[in-house]
Amino acid sequence: MDNLLSKEELEFAQHMREFYRTEIPEDIRRRNAIGEELSKEDMVTSMQILNKHGYAVPNWPVEWGGQDWTPVQRHIWLEEMQLASVPSPLAFNASMVGPVIATFGSQEIKERFLPKTANLDIWWSQGFSEPNAGSDLASLKTTAVKQGDKYIVNGQKTWTTLGQYGDWIFMLVRTDPNVKKQAGISFLLIDMTTPGVTVRPIQLIDGGHEVNEVFFENVEVPVENLVGEENKGWTYAKFLLGNERTGIARIGASKVALARAKAYAATTRTPRGTLLQDPLFAARLAKVEAELTALEFTQLRILSTQSAGSDKPDPRSSVLKLRGSKLQQDITELLVDVLGPQALDFVDSREVADGFTTLPPGAPDALKAYFNYRKVTIYGGSSEVQRSIISKALLGL
Repeated sequence: MDNLLSKEELEFAQHMREFYRTEIPEDIRRRNAIGEELSKEDMVTSMQILNKHGYAVPNWPVEWGGQDWTPVQRHIWLEEMQLASVPSPLAFNASMVGPVIATFGSQEIKERFLPKTANLDIWWSQGFSEPNAGSDLASLKTTAVKQGDKYIVNGQKTWTTLGQYGDWIFMLVRTDPNVKKQAGISFLLIDMTTPGVTVRPIQLIDGGHEVNEVFFENVEVPVENLVGEENKGWTYAKFLLGNERTGIARIGASKVALARAKAYAATTRTPRGTLLQDPLFAARLAKVEAELTALEFTQLRILSTQSAGSDKPDPRSSVLKLRGSKLQQDITELLVDVLGPQALDFVDSREVADGFTTLPPGAPDALKAYFNYRKVTIYGGSSEVQRSIISKALLGL
């Protein structure tokens, strides 16, 4: 990639590289690099440092903390962040609700929420999926009935990632049940300390607590917490999901994970040398590397042709999401295959260079990482949904 960058772009990349490795605490980057679960404090600390220097929300309008960068600079900003194992700005804030408020919100809502959202003074949760409205999100049943100067909200949301930390939740709610299901949805902001809001943890197969279900029982929400126009929420949700899908590609993070798999393979002995020298494994590795490079070029092409400030979702983001999430799964599968039976209780104690230090002992087992990455093809809409978008919006089928 360096051969394709101009002198100014290379200088920008070097600046971001040095910034990430000197300004973000090394202990946070180390824990992120080896796959440890980061605390709320870790993520707040990292994002507030980024925001202090203007690097938390560069995709936002300049007046709200964004940067007047080229698409290539935005790509470099994210890739160098991931290569340095810096925790990405909280997606719910930086790439989901923030851009929606900045694009569709009233001036009052922008002033009220955007500065705190960029600095992670507000931790946002996402209230989209429901028990019977996942991939078919437009079938959601959580209602918001307008009564004077407030909405009365009743219903349930599920799979609310990190909802246990949430201060506010951005919601898709049904405000008109008598029209086409996509046409009767609104985008509402709710304080999670409001009476009637209940958050319950969902325990995962590994015993962890990352997702939650959230219940709303006669929750009173001021009408000024409506973003944009009533019954236009589906339009705003499509805009939000387009931003989310672009970020799910995680090309830089995949490069780091692939480098780790290669390093382990280089020290794994076989009867004919190392696993890295095995022709079948080398061919498999080369295929993943080629696909990752192709995805990076695709992302650059999409970024370079996106309309600045457009409020329309770009269906090409579905390509990035579809391939990026699958490659993340392929790479964790490679790592498990390298380790073999050791993956059951593997702890990373080998010294593998990661760009800023060596990885210390204490990484979670590789098999846990493998199962955890099975979920990434669901984020932002399942792979089946992305194929449908691609076939209709890009191929005209």
